[in-house]
Amino acid sequence: MQFDDRVVLVTGGGTGIGRAIAAAFHQAGARVAIASRDPEHLKKAVSVLAARRDKGADTLLPLRLDVRRAETIDAALESLVGSWGRVDILVNNAGVSGQNPLNNDRSAGDAKWHDVIATNLTGAYLVTRAALPHIPEGGRIINNASVLGKFGVAGYSAYCASKHGVIGFTRALAAEVAPRRITVNAICPGWVDTAMADQGVKESAARLEVTPEQFKKGAMDRVPLGRFLRPEEIAPLVLYIASQEAAGLTGQAINLEGGATTW
Repeated sequence: MQFDDRVVLVTGGGTGIGRAIAAAFHQAGARVAIASRDPEHLKKAVSVLAARRDKGADTLLPLRLDVRRAETIDAALESLVGSWGRVDILVNNAGVSGQNPLNNDRSAGDAKWHDVIATNLTGAYLVTRAALPHIPEGGRIINNASVLGKFGVAGYSAYCASKHGVIGFTRALAAEVAPRRITVNAICPGWVDTAMADQGVKESAARLEVTPEQFKKGAMDRVPLGRFLRPEEIAPLVLYIASQEAAGLTGQAINLEGGATTW
């Protein structure tokens, strides 16, 4: 799958799954705009990716963007379109997690709820709304949901609600933009070895009063393949969804989780 000169925007592209997706598109010939609200993440991601490809710096565009703030999104899209003219492929990957049990302190629980929903769900909406006028016929929109968009986990009501919402958003938007031959799909990873997963392991271990190592072993035992996936294993699925070979795939939420939801 080659993406020579295709323009790709990856939100949350500075670390973890987002950076792996950005790297895979870049290696496949695309021009990649990496968006993040963290300047250090942007700097490191661009440095790493540029070193892996000839003329890498000319095909990478770092964008400071906070998906919770429409004005930063508009400014970033203006910069991107001014530089490269369009957005062929949008990957809504930016996301946050964290527990918000309803028996928690109300102010802290409310703040976590609003931040998670604003980042994971409203953020995907705001970025898509801004990018859509610049996505040509036959473009692609790929949203990073989660297997927690298909079932619930105690203490994670905000995260689960946001990811269920991303899947609903994906399906409704797919129908809306189908006349333009733009496809919209969601990926639903399970446990992936990232900083966000480390946070989840530590939080869940504390709630269950076990060590992080004990919790992680138990989590891996519940995955038939017996391990967490690597970010680099998520990227090929995204590239396939973005490829011409997947032109007939839309409105889907595809699991990639080592079999954890199968048995």
